[in-house]
Amino acid sequence: LADTQSEPTQPDPPSLVLGAEKVHAYLPLIKGQEVALVVNNTSVVNGIHLVDTLLGLQVKVKKVFAPEHGFRGAQEAGEIVNNSIDSKTGIPIISLYGANKKPSEEHLAGIDVIIFDIQDVGARFYTYISTMHYVMEAAAELGKTVIILDRPNPNGDYVDGPVLQVEQQSFVGLHPIPVVHGLTVGELANMIQSEKWLKDSIQGHLEIVPMDNYHHQLKYELPIKPSPNLPNYQAIRLYPSLCLFEGTQISIGRGTSFPFQVFGHPEFSDSSFAFTPQGIPGMDQNPKFKDQSCGGKDLREIDPPRFNLSYLITAFQAYPSKDDFFKNYFHLLTGNSVLMNQIQQGLSEEEIRKTWSKDLTDYEKMREKYLLYPDVAHE
Repeated sequence: LADTQSEPTQPDPPSLVLGAEKVHAYLPLIKGQEVALVVNNTSVVNGIHLVDTLLGLQVKVKKVFAPEHGFRGAQEAGEIVNNSIDSKTGIPIISLYGANKKPSEEHLAGIDVIIFDIQDVGARFYTYISTMHYVMEAAAELGKTVIILDRPNPNGDYVDGPVLQVEQQSFVGLHPIPVVHGLTVGELANMIQSEKWLKDSIQGHLEIVPMDNYHHQLKYELPIKPSPNLPNYQAIRLYPSLCLFEGTQISIGRGTSFPFQVFGHPEFSDSSFAFTPQGIPGMDQNPKFKDQSCGGKDLREIDPPRFNLSYLITAFQAYPSKDDFFKNYFHLLTGNSVLMNQIQQGLSEEEIRKTWSKDLTDYEKMREKYLLYPDVAHE
């Protein structure tokens, strides 16, 4: 008789456990303490916001600090976030996006511990990590503890792009790291502190609550939009490449249902693909080229990519008025003063990549010191 026994099935890999889920790990650190939270709409586990979880555990949540897009994630990119009171809990909300990007001594008076729990997307110019930097700095100056509840990096499986030059430092790039840094927020926080990138090289009391069962090649599709114009995994994977267009005359589809998944311009009229930006409440009320048909490129169906300069080079070559293509903001996004000139001079992507390869190699060596999770592609 034939052997009818079935092949043994492989056990499912252990499920991911977020830092915020490990209440047992951080509750002892905050019990009886006056707590402030740096949170937004992504600070959720199984549909329950961290604010509600902690209030349910009788934690003294005294204040919420809100990053770009606000506490509930409703503000558009670049829109000033105002101080307010949370209507659900009555907790004061202090904006860290607008005129004030760093908590003041007054803001932190009476606070013992600050918890940071925000979903990042792994690009240097995504401002949540700049907010984390300034929170760490303010806390260190005033002797407060910062606890980072770690979350996955959906672009954490690789490292790429030019490393930021110090003279291009801004809120969209505070650290000498590449565009795609390949770190979770917990790993990056350790790097910021240990490399002494905080003001005056100050060292604070930093606690990281790591995830369980995470590795850097793990595909992680975010359950909640991290910001209004990153609606899905494809947009998040394209974001490091397409965000550079924000420093040019080209649209990346703001004002459509597929932002950061296309690029185009009204003068690209010979394209087989076109889109028409329109005002969309909660995403972009006044997008670039509103109500104008933009010919361009549709990237929604391509394999979720890595950092790619070909889109930028292609658009520049097709654009009729070369002198007007770039805006000054481009330097801050790229973190250097040469990429614009390299594209203007007609260098290929391969030639441009060679000019940043040594800096990238040096960064990768430094990055290895701060990895909290396996980088399985290198093992």
